[in-house]
Order: sequence, then C-alpha cells, then structure tokens
Amino acid sequence: MAVAAAARPAPRETSTVRRSRLTALLLPGYAHLVILWLFLPIIVMIAFAFNDTHGRYNFAWTGFTLRWFAHPFNIPTLTSAAVTSLWTALTATLISTCIGTMLALAAHRYDFRGKTLIDAVLIMNIAASEVVVGSALLTLFVTYGVGLGATTVVLSQVMFSIPFVAITVRARLAGFDPALEEAAQDLGASPLATFFLVTLPVIFPGVLAAALLALAICLDDYVITSFVAGNVQTFPLWVYGATREGVPPQVNVIGTLIFTAGVLIAVGGAGFRSWRARQFARESSSPIG
Repeated sequence: MAVAAAARPAPRETSTVRRSRLTALLLPGYAHLVILWLFLPIIVMIAFAFNDTHGRYNFAWTGFTLRWFAHPFNIPTLTSAAVTSLWTALTATLISTCIGTMLALAAHRYDFRGKTLIDAVLIMNIAASEVVVGSALLTLFVTYGVGLGATTVVLSQVMFSIPFVAITVRARLAGFDPALEEAAQDLGASPLATFFLVTLPVIFPGVLAAALLALAICLDDYVITSFVAGNVQTFPLWVYGATREGVPPQVNVIGTLIFTAGVLIAVGGAGFRSWRARQFARESSSPIG
C-alpha cells in the first residue's frame, strides 16, 4: 500500500501536467489560426483566379476555369500598370539596396557625429504614417517644380525603403567578424577587392533579404504612391480604381503569378542555403589532404 501511494502522482503534479498539455495544444493552435488569417486573402485571390465569371464583377464563385491563365494580359491598361509597378519597384529596390547597404556598413563600422540622429531618422521613417510621408513628399515635389510621374514614384519608393534595407543589413553585420577583412588586407587586397571578395559574400544573405523586403514594399505600396504618381498608373492604383466597377479576374491571375514568383524565390533561396550548409559541413568534416 505504501509503495502504491508513493507511485501515485500528487494532485498538484497532475494539474501541472494537464496545464502544460493544454498550453502545448493552445499555443500551436493559436499560431496556426494567425497564419491562416494572414494567408486567407491570398488563398481567396488564388481561388478567384480560377473563377469562371461571366462579367466584370468577380465577387461570387460561378465555376472553375483555366481560361484566365491562358490570356492574363488581355486588358492593356492593367498590363501597363503591372509593368510600371515592376519597373519602378525593381529600380527603387536596386537603388535603395545599394544606399541602404552602404549606410549600414558606415553605421556599423564608424562612430561619427550625427550617427544617433541617423538612427532616429531611420526609425521615424518606418514609424511615420504613410499619409504624412506621402503628403510631405508631394509638397516637396510641388515646391521644387518636380513633375509627378514615374520618376517621383521611384524617388519616393527609394526614400521609404532605405530604412528597411539599412536595418536588415545591420542585423546581419552584427555577427560579422572584422578579422576577415583585416586578413584580406594583410594579404594585399585593396579595400574595394576586400569588400567584393570578403565582406559582400559574408553579408550577402542579409543584403538579399533586405532587397526582397524592399521589393515587396515598393511593389504593393498604394498610399504614398497615390500622392506622387500623377497620371502614372501602378498595379495597386489600377486595382483600387477598378473596384468601383468590379475587379476583372486578370487581377487575381497577375497577383497569383507575382505571389508564385515570390514563393519560388523564397524556396530557391532556402534550398541554396541548405545546399551551402551541407557543402560547408562536408568540407569541414573531410580530412585535409
């Protein structure tokens, strides 16, 4: 009897085990619900890309079809808006990635007057309301007589995407060993050669992540672009204007293609990093011959 009583768990321990099991079920369930909520608009967009609608309105499911994927660019204005969005976003991403990476390197390596102010400006730019930023940019362009169009869209996208690039690259630089650059320069490499042969390959995953983040932000921006676009139509602006009469299924098709391209890039990047990790592990474990 004494042995059986000793083997039986105490009531408090049983309650703790039950509570931990309940927590182990609730937290993953909550996380899955949040992920589903975030992906629900994308799921609806992909589903309605296959909707066999017979009119311009695309808000009710009427059947399954693949015909919209056969002719996704049948609407010339929509195609032009999508091309404009891709061109402006890619251009702004390239410029902001270069500037943001250099800014991150300077802020990480050197202590200079105004460094704290630059950090504060970067954070304020991210935290500021898009309406405020858009109206400020519009006032700036109008004051100095800059014509609104694709150029002002690119300049605006560069302005609000630089902080995201700089902060992302600085996070990557936090684990960077400066001894690698010192070793390269001791072996005779110039500062430029050291950057391209040593620094950039090490921080490249962070630079790539920053560039993809900037591309996503520039590609889907509506609020700031609506202030500075003038007569230029980007993809978000065109879609918003089309909602007054009904969204054509080609919008969902183009959105699905863009989303698929992003997923393929992410999967490809993950596969490449996994392959590099396996290669590094194989080279590290192989005997030096």
